[in-house]
Amino acid sequence: MAKPALHEVPPPAPAPVEGVRAVDRALVLLRAFRDDDGPLPLTELSRRAGLNMTTALRLLGTLEGHGFIKRLPSGGYMLGATLLLLGDVFKRSLRLEHHVMPALERLRAESRESAAFFVREGDQRRCVFRLDSPQIVRDIAHVGEAQPLGRGAHGRSLVALETGTPLPVVTRGERLPQIAAIACPVLNAAGEVAGSIGISVPLYRFDAEIEALCTPLVMREAIAMTRDLGGDPTPLERLRR
Repeated sequence: MAKPALHEVPPPAPAPVEGVRAVDRALVLLRAFRDDDGPLPLTELSRRAGLNMTTALRLLGTLEGHGFIKRLPSGGYMLGATLLLLGDVFKRSLRLEHHVMPALERLRAESRESAAFFVREGDQRRCVFRLDSPQIVRDIAHVGEAQPLGRGAHGRSLVALETGTPLPVVTRGERLPQIAAIACPVLNAAGEVAGSIGISVPLYRFDAEIEALCTPLVMREAIAMTRDLGGDPTPLERLRR
């Protein structure tokens, strides 16, 4: 009979199913609060969360003990200060490049074209992150380069929510005669435009097949990055072409 290996570390015990369910239900309770809510009674919170009042009361007590929920003397419940503290920690730890670079890498890998991220600076836009196409023929641009706002896919993308331009923005030879581009804005937690992400393609290569491939890729990454930054992608979805 084989002997067990010395110093073998036993596998971690799986989390109790009931404990996982309790965490899931507690998170559902936190997400039951809406922007325009005042203090909510137990009956309304349990209804929104789909929980019976006994379970909701028990979970709310636990959340209150950790500062995620505040119970008022009147009996209503509000979100607690711990969530505000966590939000501040999230904002301080947020680094735009941590979200942008993986998105650009995915865009370049899936399209085999150049991918870039621009931010607005007054009436200009500046390239702050870029990955060049692996193909020999490609457009040439440089990180730090400033270009006019309102022209080209990124220039239009950065003001698209103001102008109601369909998204993603697609341009052909608008800023540079031989370049086509697709771009979409990215929103932050305050609902502001954090930047524009997109793909640029030599115009001779930009046929219907490439456009059909790249357009949903750009939209996908803009929506995903907006969510990662704590933003709401609904304004982008409303303008989806």
